[in-house]
Order: sequence, then structure tokens, then C-alpha cells
Amino acid sequence: MNLTTQQQMLVEQRITNDAKSPLVAYLLLIFLGGFGAHRFYLGKTGTAITMLVLFILGWLTVVIGIGLLALAAVGIWCLVDIFLIPGMIQENKDALRQQYSVIAASTPAAG
Repeated sequence: MNLTTQQQMLVEQRITNDAKSPLVAYLLLIFLGGFGAHRFYLGKTGTAITMLVLFILGWLTVVIGIGLLALAAVGIWCLVDIFLIPGMIQENKDALRQQYSVIAASTPAAG
């Protein structure tokens, strides 16, 4: 797929405008990490739901001690996500680049 320079510039501009923000992802992780909000934001819905369920079950069973394990798992998961967020954002940008490149290639160049 060969794009003109103008088409490539338009694709990159759209990616800049539409890509997920690292700042927003990190703020969601810091303030709502246990709920998996940062994963919902980054489009990782399946793991976000798993994280949310684990977090809720952890709090519901904390009185019998099992919940502490679940909450510890969510805490470790959030800690690991600190390092995974840049990769998730890059995946999002790559997917957008692929999508927009296909659209640009199928659109006749102006000019």
C-alpha cells in the first residue's frame, strides 16, 4: 500500500488526534486502577472486566481473608500495568495507523 506524502501526513495527523492519551491512562490507573478503568479506556475490555470482578470480589470477601489475596493480585496487576501502558498505547496507535492507511489508500488523492 503506497500512500502519497500528503496522505501519510493526514494519516499521522489523525493518529495524533485520535490516539489514547498516556496521561489519561496513568491518571485512571492511579485513581481508579482497581476498577480496571485504565484498561477500559485502552480498549482491553476483557481484562478490565476481570480486574473489576476480582476487585469487587476481593472487597466482598476481605472479612474472611480470601479477599486479601484477590486485592493483592489486583494491586500487583496495577503495578505491572504501569510498565504495560506505553505498549498498549503503541498498539492503539498501530491499529489506528493500519485503519487510516487502508481508508487513505482507497480514497482518490486530491490534487
